[in-house]
This record gives sequence, structure tokens and C-alpha cells, in this order.
Amino acid sequence: MQILMHKVIRVAALIFAPMACLSMGCVAADATVAAAVMNGDGILIHAVESPFQEGRTQIRVLLPEKLQPGRRYPVIYVLPVEAGNESQYGDGLLEVKKHDLQNRYQVIFVAPAFSQLPWYADHPTDPLIRQESYFLKVVIPFIERTYPALAEPRGRLLLGFSKSGWGAWSLLLRHSEVFGRAAAWDAPMMMQWPSRYGSADIFATPENFASYQIERLVRERGKTLGTRTRLMLTGYSPDSDSFHAQLREMHQLLQQLQIPHEYRDGPARKHDWHSGWVPESVKWLISESQVQPTEPKIVVIYGDSITAGGELTDEERPHLWVNQVEVNSTGTYVNHLPDWENL
Repeated sequence: MQILMHKVIRVAALIFAPMACLSMGCVAADATVAAAVMNGDGILIHAVESPFQEGRTQIRVLLPEKLQPGRRYPVIYVLPVEAGNESQYGDGLLEVKKHDLQNRYQVIFVAPAFSQLPWYADHPTDPLIRQESYFLKVVIPFIERTYPALAEPRGRLLLGFSKSGWGAWSLLLRHSEVFGRAAAWDAPMMMQWPSRYGSADIFATPENFASYQIERLVRERGKTLGTRTRLMLTGYSPDSDSFHAQLREMHQLLQQLQIPHEYRDGPARKHDWHSGWVPESVKWLISESQVQPTEPKIVVIYGDSITAGGELTDEERPHLWVNQVEVNSTGTYVNHLPDWENL
């Protein structure tokens, strides 16, 4: 009897207790995440109720069509620029799907939604506007428990533009041990207080704004990113509010501080998800993080031990899969390949 082994993804309703952990430590995340419902675009949608956000939000997931058994996939978080399900500036996941990026690069794409305009910050006094906490303590732990996600920095990648480009960089700079890379397109990187574009309602105070301000974070924490290139800064839009000048100024600051970064001055594009900048940014994000699957090994397994096919290294072990196996009369899996019939 030949047994085909497939990766199974649990999408049942889950309730998170205070035990969700990232590399920065265990965090409390009392939230309810419902079973996934697939929409007409092939996107899985989870409804979420969380103490960090007002009302119900969503986590949307776009998977590669074929998931290989035992493989862990990098996740690119497509960070929204609008509250809820608004789409005045387009839909990042639909742009990814349009270019088939989830299959081309074998990456899981995730788009969380937020109750208020997302600036990826925690309000200093309102417990229902804790966007950073929601993302770190609900979204990421849920994805890494439910899907075959690569749960390490090189598997957590951030993509955004405008306010979500700001958010991508602030998340990486504030949590460089959690995330691997962040790509921002046409974002207000040099924004000062009093902040604009609806952000004052989220940051609330000059002191809280300062803890998320990109210029300050770059100066204070940029060196903690190390010698690898982990920040991308590209493009501009002729109809955005002076972002081009801000991008150039940030590029100059990074050069002055000798912080490695990827910078491309243009071309000018429309200020939305669908103007053509997403594929380039995704290609860069994944260039250092693409996980190549280990070649499958045919092994004979008795109980918990591997008795043929060679010992697996710690790196290989997560990729172990068994193909063409047969169960013998004692209930033990034995190899079914002709060359090993005498075993």
C-alpha cells in the first residue's frame, strides 16, 4: 500500500491563551481567531477578536498552490495603509496574486487589518488602539501556529508603502531580532511632530510619536541591524505630498550613518498598490530569505529511530519526509523501493 504524505493546515477556530511566543519572549495574546473562509479570489480570511483592536478585524492569507511536506515558508506581511477593509489605494494581496508572486517565490503572504488608520503604533492610553501589540502578539503567533511559516527573522518580512512603509521600517527598527527585512515604497520617512496623515490620533503625544519616529530610530538603532542590507527604500509618486524629498533625505542620512540599505530613486508611479512597484520589492525581500527544500531522503523507520538512509542533520530534520513506504505485518513502516526489498 503506497502512502502519499501531504501537508495539512489546521484552520479551525483557535483561542490564544497567554502562551504565544516570538523570539523576543512569551507574550500574552488573549484573542479569538476563527476558522478560515476562502473568498472568490482564493484568499483565506480569518475573523479576529482581540483586546488590542476595537471590534472585529481580519487576517487574510494567500498561500502557494503546492505546499511541500516538511517545508517551512517565508512570510511576507503585506501591511495595509487603510483602516478595516477599505481599498481606496488598492489591495496588496490582489496585486501579489495578479503577478503570481506566492507561487513564483514560494512565499506565504499575509495581510492583517486594523480597526483604525494603521500607523503600527500603540496608543499611550487607549487599549483598543494597540496596533503594534496586535501585530506582534496576535497576527504573527497565529500565522506561525497555523501555517507552515518559517518562524525566524529571515522568515518574517515586511512590505508597505506610505504609512505602511513607515510601519514596516518602525517594526524592523524597534524589533530587529524579530524581523529580517523591511521594504518601503513612497513613504513619509522624515515626518516630524505634529504628525500628519491621520497619525496624530494614533500616536497621540509627542513623546509617543518620538518612540516610533523613523529618523530617530535610524539614528539610535540603525547600527543594531548589522552589516547585512535589511532596509529597502524605493520609488516616489508625483501626486504624494513631498515624499520624494523625504526619501532622498532619508537615503542621505543612511549614507551618513553608514547603514546598509537598498535605495532606488524612482521611477515615479501612482501612489497605490497597483502601480507596478510590488514585484520589485518582493523580489528583493525574498532574495536573502528564500528557503531551498532539502532533497527528500528515503529512509526506513523503526519506532522513532532512523535505521537506514543516513543520519539527518539538525538542518535537514525539519525537511524529512517519507515517500513510497509500506506497513509490514507488525505495523512498522518499511521501505518499498525495489533496491531495498531485502531489508
